[in-house]
Amino acid sequence: MSDIPFAVALELDAHGAHPAASSASAGLSPRLLASRVAAAERFGFTAVTFEDSPLPAGDAVARLDGVQRAAFVAPLTSAIGLVPVAHVAFSEPFHVATQLASLDWASNGRAGWIAEGSGTAREAAAYGREALTDAELARERHDVIEVARRLWDSWEDDAVIRDAATGRYLDADKLHYVDFEGDSFSVKGPLITPRPPQGQPVVVAPAGTRGADVALVTAADPAEISDAASRARASGAALVWAEVEVVLDARGVPAARRLGALGGWTDVGRLRHVGGADGLVALIAGLAASVDGVRLHVAELDVDVEEAGRVVLPALRERIGFRSPRAGETLRDALGLERPASRYATTAVKEFA
Repeated sequence: MSDIPFAVALELDAHGAHPAASSASAGLSPRLLASRVAAAERFGFTAVTFEDSPLPAGDAVARLDGVQRAAFVAPLTSAIGLVPVAHVAFSEPFHVATQLASLDWASNGRAGWIAEGSGTAREAAAYGREALTDAELARERHDVIEVARRLWDSWEDDAVIRDAATGRYLDADKLHYVDFEGDSFSVKGPLITPRPPQGQPVVVAPAGTRGADVALVTAADPAEISDAASRARASGAALVWAEVEVVLDARGVPAARRLGALGGWTDVGRLRHVGGADGLVALIAGLAASVDGVRLHVAELDVDVEEAGRVVLPALRERIGFRSPRAGETLRDALGLERPASRYATTAVKEFA
């Protein structure tokens, strides 16, 4: 059994991953969001993730973005990791880094970040920009992750001194310029927020992304996932999670019948389990030989989460030693990741005006 804790994350967008389970207003109820996050924490999921897109999807006219939703539930939770999507293509990197640092403070060190990139012509037009190619998106994602890490490091851990005698809030010698020059932007820094409790929030990104702590693997069968996980580790990812779509037997209704009633589910290349909880336990236990966690995309949140929390997670505790995060732990603690030191802590000091 690996020394790295196995993670079971849950995607919490809308009413579920299946299109028929959701509606245009699904992401606009804070009360419903709070109750679902509370249930996920009570069952013991490692983290919840919050999907997002540069523009409202489908016929929706508005939505609460992923970071906002995570920030809203941060003070209402104490153990579960909070990992929103924040897109990199048309967002200001400085603002993204600041928002995620603030989320880490609000959650006492339980923040993560799914660094997504999407640059379609429609999205680009909304921002007055040009559409991006896949290569340009990959480069932009790498640059934004790199500059975010530098900005999080730009305050040393003991930069805030709160010296009442001298009236100084911080030691300016412990703030540093990041001096980053990317292909499409530059950032001088430092951040306007003190260094996050985790040092750097956990960065999650699609496999193949440079600079991520956790690589998300999307593949249709376990053998493909194993191969992709090996490649991700070779590329520097500390951890690998597999994406898994789930429809469970629940409330006396077989999973296949539930899926039939929901209708067609577009195949996006993820591994999918349609069946009983025991089968999902066996599937995840098999995946645990090659990955460090899974992110579950359940068809209907109000049905499948209850079944997964009541049956699947306890069985995984017995079978592979899965453990739930504890109150007071950071997300890095829960995932077995070390807290990184600031890269600027031992460098020459630069004076600020």
